[in-house]
Amino acid sequence: MKTPESRVLSSCLHYLQARRIFHWRNNTGAVQIAPGRFMRFGRKGSSDILGVLPGGRFLAVECKAKGGRLSPEQKKYIDEINEAGALALCVRGWEELDQELRAAGYAADDMMLFEEAN
Repeated sequence: MKTPESRVLSSCLHYLQARRIFHWRNNTGAVQIAPGRFMRFGRKGSSDILGVLPGGRFLAVECKAKGGRLSPEQKKYIDEINEAGALALCVRGWEELDQELRAAGYAADDMMLFEEAN
């Protein structure tokens, strides 16, 4: 069974795919490579989804379920991305992602089909 946060993530991935916005799921964490030895991958605090908006602007999307909170590392990552001139967001659903992208000047005229499918 999917967790509420994984549902938010899945809906945002589908939304970006429908918008034809280049993106990928960004995994971070660690794996045990030997007893007591771990190898870390990804940057701690980096967003769930990374991508490139039309025109070349970098996009970072952190997905949270209702009531979910950003960790200090996630907050710092979002702030650093925005300060660099890219667009970093924390959203609680694809609808909020759509609103944020529209507010940033990335309109979506073809979203009626996506809304009907969800």
